[in-house]
Amino acid sequence: MRMERIFVLGASMVALALLTTSCGSTGGPSSSTSQIASQMTLGGPSECPTRPFCEQGLTRVYGLHFKAFKPLDAGGPLTKAALDRGDIDIGLIFSSDSAYSTGKYVQLQDDKHLQNADNVVPLIKTSKASDDVTSLLNDIDGKLTTTDLIALNKSSDVDKQDPDVIAKKWLTDHSYSTSSSGTAKGTITVGALNFPESAIIAQIYGQALKGKGYTINFKLNLGAREVVEPALERGDIDLFPDYAATELEFQNKAKGEATPDAAATVAKLNTYLNPKGLKALDPSPAVDQNAFAVLKSGKYGKYSKLSDLAGSA
Repeated sequence: MRMERIFVLGASMVALALLTTSCGSTGGPSSSTSQIASQMTLGGPSECPTRPFCEQGLTRVYGLHFKAFKPLDAGGPLTKAALDRGDIDIGLIFSSDSAYSTGKYVQLQDDKHLQNADNVVPLIKTSKASDDVTSLLNDIDGKLTTTDLIALNKSSDVDKQDPDVIAKKWLTDHSYSTSSSGTAKGTITVGALNFPESAIIAQIYGQALKGKGYTINFKLNLGAREVVEPALERGDIDLFPDYAATELEFQNKAKGEATPDAAATVAKLNTYLNPKGLKALDPSPAVDQNAFAVLKSGKYGKYSKLSDLAGSA
């Protein structure tokens, strides 16, 4: 799932990025050899140098030109270990990764909005999206933050807690009920993609709906989007937590219509979903997308924004 976000825009956006770069629109200083980035080694997946939301995008949007690139993994243990050892100076670590909970890494703010809006968003069958259900899910999403995702992922990755336990604590902390003695309101089957963050958010949605009187079935870890989205269309599931920009580019076959604007991205997404009897609800402030980090205790730990790296060395 997370790997999809590196590839999400496909050939059309790669072509656009190359065209923009060839026209000289880098937004950076005129001399790349004098900037801070020119002293830094970037680490990330092997595809990073040619991807519009990785090194290519950092050059196009921020005007950054790195000393070297080291192929590693997509925000995984190789990248973190390389940062820790000083083999690289900046690495791709996803915005909601539990590694940020350690305090070892500084997630550099994407202050020029390179990344598209991969905000958490509930996808639901329109027939199940009653006012009651919609209001509850939108309320939850309004309270869910990226900082929450980091903490939830830490509970899974580091503390080895189960998704249902993690979700119940979040709901309790935010004053949501997870049990109901009232009249049953109907049955909703909640699905999830095949990674822990998705399962945790699915549990948050499902347990909160149970607290409102719905009978909830879970189908977690179903697979990649190519499996889960068709399951929603068929009615095998009624709801699952998704990510706005990635889902839009899945629906439109990588036309490059997603933007950094979450509301606009979801509105466009619904033009594809609504004819299928599906609906994306309100986007959450919580995002899980490409992010770039430096070691807090290292030479570059004093910087807070990607644009800082375009400054003079």
